[in-house]
Amino acid sequence: MSDAAQEKIFQNDILDQMQSQGWLLGESNKYNKELALYPEDVIAFAKATQPEQWDKLAQHFPDTERNPNATTNALLKSLEQELKNEGTLWVLRNKLNNRGAKFDLCSFKPDHDLNPTATARYEQNILRVVPELVYSPNGYDGRLDLTLFVNGIPVATCELKSEFKQSIDNAKVQYMKDRQPKDPKTRKPEPLLTFKRGALVHFAVSQYNVAMTTRLAGKKTFFLPFDQGTADGGKGNDVPEDGSYATSYLWNEIFQKDNLLLILSRYIHLEVKDEEQLDGSIKVKETMIFPRYHQWAVVSKLLKTVDNEGTGHKYLIQHSAGSGKSNSIAWLSPNSHQNTTIPTTQSLKNKLGIRFLIPSSSSLTERYLIASCKTRFISLTIMKE
Repeated sequence: MSDAAQEKIFQNDILDQMQSQGWLLGESNKYNKELALYPEDVIAFAKATQPEQWDKLAQHFPDTERNPNATTNALLKSLEQELKNEGTLWVLRNKLNNRGAKFDLCSFKPDHDLNPTATARYEQNILRVVPELVYSPNGYDGRLDLTLFVNGIPVATCELKSEFKQSIDNAKVQYMKDRQPKDPKTRKPEPLLTFKRGALVHFAVSQYNVAMTTRLAGKKTFFLPFDQGTADGGKGNDVPEDGSYATSYLWNEIFQKDNLLLILSRYIHLEVKDEEQLDGSIKVKETMIFPRYHQWAVVSKLLKTVDNEGTGHKYLIQHSAGSGKSNSIAWLSPNSHQNTTIPTTQSLKNKLGIRFLIPSSSSLTERYLIASCKTRFISLTIMKE
């Protein structure tokens, strides 16, 4: 069987499982390349969840015989402008304002059921996956294997590779060479692949491994592993005995509706740092932080365990050096969940009572987090076992 045939089977299996979880299947020809949006979902969600705001917008931009889509075009134009100015993450978390009409373009799960309107709106989120998306407005006919949209706004892309004769490295190279944020010929931007403005994360996926990046930059693109790790503590993933894919956790867990929307609302954040250059000037560096699998898993498991067992217990979590302990700690803080940026460990220590102590021994290779959950806060200390 050819590589293309193997990859197609892999792609179809993923699509079948995602659709069984409530994802809608989209079509490439319904995608707007210039806007990098799936317009029908943007409009459907806005009309269904906020009809009064739609009517308010229609008063300023009424549909006419000459311009039957005036209201729709006005909303899409405002959305495009905010995506360019503020970025996808900001748009998902903030209101879009046009002539006093204010739209939430994503509804996140409320912390309680006391507001039935908020709960109903959350259930109306539209999650759509589009296979073989022809995305470029610049004449390039490249296709993305999978593109994920929330209410018509792109949040993730995937390049798939079958490990029959290829590996995950082939998917990484494809992103580096063929999925550049600017068209190599025209040098015009590719909206879907532009940092901040387009999809928030890009996954290289095979049957055995997953890697991710939040910034496409040609040959400079840097991928982080997005594997679960093996049962014996090794890298990669265990191959399931039931014959399922070793990477099925990506679409069955991370892309599951509640989990993905929670990641978009409380985990992913834009880190902004000032870096001093050799000439003394200051350069602002922006990094989109998307939780790696082990970070998401440990935070999710701890919070669920505390909900079930109550406070006052201690838990031992293994974290290797360079595995993003500071963000794992920050995501555990109830207050930091509501921020679009994650505070530093020091500020968490000062404001939330979180302790984060690192042994001074440079020879220490294995480190652990002991989380002691007390009242509203979580006290963490890194120490040798």
